[in-house]
Amino acid sequence: MIIGVPKEVKDNEFRVGIVSGGVEELVLAGHKVLIEKGAGSGSGISDKDFKDAGAEIVGQKKELFRRAGLILKVKEPQASEYRFIRPGQILFCYFHFAASQKLTQAIIKTKSVAIAYETIRLTSGEHPLLTPMSEVAGKMAIQEGAKYLERSMGGKGILLGGVAGVRPAKVVVIGAGVVGFNAAKIASGIGAKVSVLDINPTRLRYLDDVLPKNVTTLVSNRRVIREEVREADLLVGAVYVEGAKAPRLVTKDMVAQMKPGSVVVDVSIDQGGCIETARPTTHSKPIYIWKGVVHYCVTNIPGAVGMTSTYALTNSTLPFVLEIAKHGYKEAVRRNSSIAHGLNIDQGVLVHPAVKAAFQK
Repeated sequence: MIIGVPKEVKDNEFRVGIVSGGVEELVLAGHKVLIEKGAGSGSGISDKDFKDAGAEIVGQKKELFRRAGLILKVKEPQASEYRFIRPGQILFCYFHFAASQKLTQAIIKTKSVAIAYETIRLTSGEHPLLTPMSEVAGKMAIQEGAKYLERSMGGKGILLGGVAGVRPAKVVVIGAGVVGFNAAKIASGIGAKVSVLDINPTRLRYLDDVLPKNVTTLVSNRRVIREEVREADLLVGAVYVEGAKAPRLVTKDMVAQMKPGSVVVDVSIDQGGCIETARPTTHSKPIYIWKGVVHYCVTNIPGAVGMTSTYALTNSTLPFVLEIAKHGYKEAVRRNSSIAHGLNIDQGVLVHPAVKAAFQK
């Protein structure tokens, strides 16, 4: 199979869909790999690195899409790329269709095959292609939140960990999955006072066992959310429901009760956001202020640290790429239930149940 890896065009997206070691594995398996010129520069991978691994460097995106049967990306195709997508062409990347009817309709119109990283699911229930980026995003949520709590950045001017004789910041994390766990781990390590909310008591017991004692775990309900949000200096939204739009757990009224200069980081924004006041932002314009509360809602948070994120992601994607390239998507879906869960659109037909449900409401 011919596999094409285009340069990402989303705002300040520095990741790339493969590393040179992955190219070598695909070439050894008998496949041809096309890399758009400069695609790896944001991740510290040169065209020479890719070429030495056996890839062909292609100067134009249009040519790469024309020749490749499988397009391997990180983020969803952007509007400028829609015209290059062919019927039957396989697209393998993050899509988050439930958050964007426009994107969903555009990909349906191309009659391509969309296999989404975020809905690939193991029999254990784990989402292996979400996990590495959720680790990055959870850690970065605290890094960015700490930055925007600085007074010069619009925040209230509070240090997350405090100092001797001065209270630390209060960090509230909604969702105890991979994002929430990593956010809590970093925030508690800095010395903040952390609350983690979730509806799963078993998961909360695990976090209670492994995280330090400055972390409080709470079973989530509307009242608990309201009380915790009101006291938060930094609020992190970390809710994920496979393929579906994130539930809006934090209302406008709750955010309005937060103190001026508090910060919201909604990592769930890829799936529409779990905070009602959240709207997508970019790395070039990462924040906005609503009723005195700073909102950071970048839709590709890990893209800012391309060197770390690319290697973490492609460690997980490569086995699936090899399987799809070897068998074709239909046989790969038949043989591997994880890939079957990843199939969202099949040649113009929306097939993932949760994504379908998101647009039937």
